[in-house]
Amino acid sequence: MLVPAAVNRLKWMVCCLGMAVVAACGDSGESPKPQAYLRIDLPPHSYSVCDTAALPFTFEKSGMASVEWKKDVPGEKWFTITYPQHKGYVFMTYKRLRDMRDLRAQVDTSYKFVEGHFSFSSGIDENRFVDRPHRVSGTTYHLKGQNVASTYQFWATDSNRHFVRGALYIDCTPNNDSLAPVLEYIQEDINHLIETIRWRD
Repeated sequence: MLVPAAVNRLKWMVCCLGMAVVAACGDSGESPKPQAYLRIDLPPHSYSVCDTAALPFTFEKSGMASVEWKKDVPGEKWFTITYPQHKGYVFMTYKRLRDMRDLRAQVDTSYKFVEGHFSFSSGIDENRFVDRPHRVSGTTYHLKGQNVASTYQFWATDSNRHFVRGALYIDCTPNNDSLAPVLEYIQEDINHLIETIRWRD
């Protein structure tokens, strides 16, 4: 049989244990933090003229990017504008046009490349570009969606002799929410490229 002092001590221990259990199970005031992405610092845009005899046109490219040649045959040029720091690639194709049928075929082919990403896209912004003084017109396609492999594509032409097509890719698993700053940065560079195209003839 417990004596009164021992009973009081036991009651005190049970009470303390109960409070500890309540405190451990109670709300700590902390909540899960929202998913975050690494901060990506990008420099101000700067450009230089890409002027090479291999191409029948000039344009301005980003100071962060380099040009790598893939294929150079009469009437057809393949090259890549590479952003090594961010594993970004703008795959470029130039075609010499012979007639309006060639132009229609190239526009159709460009749209088919865009269509290939529709199943992963949540929407598309299509914008026309026209620069009559420099004989440049074209279309840009901004494909939305977290898992779209190529978020930005375009074509530009003089509607007579020249046709250029480009597509942006990032060499990593698609997660366009986390890549948004880089994608927007390069998309702005692509717009600048289109705006600065100057045909040689």
